[in-house]
Amino acid sequence: MYIERLELKDYRNYDSIQLDFSSKINVLIGENAQGKTNLMESLYVLSMAKSHRTANDKELIRWEADYGKIKGGIQKKYGHIPLELTLSKKGKKAKVNHLEQTKLSNYIGQLNVVMFAPEDLYLVKGSPQVRRRFLDMEIGQISPVYLHDLLHFQKVLKQRNHILKQHQGKSLLNDVMFDVYTEQYIDSAVKVIQKRFQFMDLLQKWAEPIHFGISRGLEKLTVSYNSASGIKANWSEIEMKDHLEKKLFENLKRELDRGVTLTGPHRDDLQFFVNDYDVQTYGSQGQQRTTALSLKLAEIELIKQEVGEAPVLLLDDVLSELDDYRQSHLLNTIQGDVQTFVTTTSVDGLAHETIQRAQMFHVEQGAVVVR
Repeated sequence: MYIERLELKDYRNYDSIQLDFSSKINVLIGENAQGKTNLMESLYVLSMAKSHRTANDKELIRWEADYGKIKGGIQKKYGHIPLELTLSKKGKKAKVNHLEQTKLSNYIGQLNVVMFAPEDLYLVKGSPQVRRRFLDMEIGQISPVYLHDLLHFQKVLKQRNHILKQHQGKSLLNDVMFDVYTEQYIDSAVKVIQKRFQFMDLLQKWAEPIHFGISRGLEKLTVSYNSASGIKANWSEIEMKDHLEKKLFENLKRELDRGVTLTGPHRDDLQFFVNDYDVQTYGSQGQQRTTALSLKLAEIELIKQEVGEAPVLLLDDVLSELDDYRQSHLLNTIQGDVQTFVTTTSVDGLAHETIQRAQMFHVEQGAVVVR
């Protein structure tokens, strides 16, 4: 799949713009704070219906405008699909083939993207929240059911936490609704955990050989989903539910002290091992960056396998963060069937033939010139 055309209206620093893209490599060149990252962000928002830079949709609307709009023409193997997102202070509306979608989960997945930005280099050594977000965003692209289950889990978690907050500091909790929410919480939590385990198996399948190649055959990467409650991947659904119920019962006193739910997928994490050593704790910066790069390249292959088409790759100012060897490996990998967007302040240091053949877009103060 690839993005043929992008139209923005009152988005960030763009009042109105239309761009046609190459199905291969597109390079957005410009100094900092000119709008190239805003363009890249709009492509991500077109895909995911949310930004990777802010949780506040109001920030995406141009100053003093009532609403912002992103429209994209997407070419997939089964034909052309127009996508449209309207962002307002009241919320957002999504259209596929000019038909408004009642649920965003029906919209997400129409356009698959893999974003690789400087902050993704901190996927390994960053907080568990960063890695959980990585999991949720990537699984959500290939599984609308997961998005539904995740949203339901988050809703029930909020309701359960509300009751815990109301009873914070008490030694006992006798509340029928709390028991109902706990039962619902266990069901939805196990669905989320099961899907994450399945995704990790697929990610491991692709990331291990990619990392082996980048490390010149010297390192073996192992990716592991670490359930804070102690749930194991090979357990049955009943075993998972029984275990989580037991853990919640054991932790109830602590939960009442804290006023929050302490056990579940919102507390889980990913672990990365290179040659059986924890990369986050013992890995060099180079090993951590190779791990992050391997994960992103594995995402491309995983989505290609699950969806049947290559996703669009967004490289936001990341090439300058990679050394020549990793940079070349990345660019060699994406040659061919992966439409790629690259932002950079200059192409002077990028001699790779992939970049030299790219369509160039020069960005300055919210205006774009194609050369």
